[in-house]
Amino acid sequence: MSKITLEIESETAESLRVPPAERESRLRQELAVRLYERQLLPLGKARALCGLSKWAFHALLAEQGIIRQYDVDELHEDVKALGN
Repeated sequence: MSKITLEIESETAESLRVPPAERESRLRQELAVRLYERQLLPLGKARALCGLSKWAFHALLAEQGIIRQYDVDELHEDVKALGN
């Protein structure tokens, strides 16, 4: 398994307009939303990156005006799941 560690210099981290206790979770959310928005990360993986439940991540996307990407394959998967 590959792992990426991102280091942010103290001066930059201190400049974030977010309370220190919220910085890591907020950065994870921002990264997850942007990667999802640019179709670089699928919904489930983006949600896992920021540690939110499925519904909380959907709410975050809606709050930021991000339209959920939903294709025909996902529709077929959902219809199949509902049939079970």
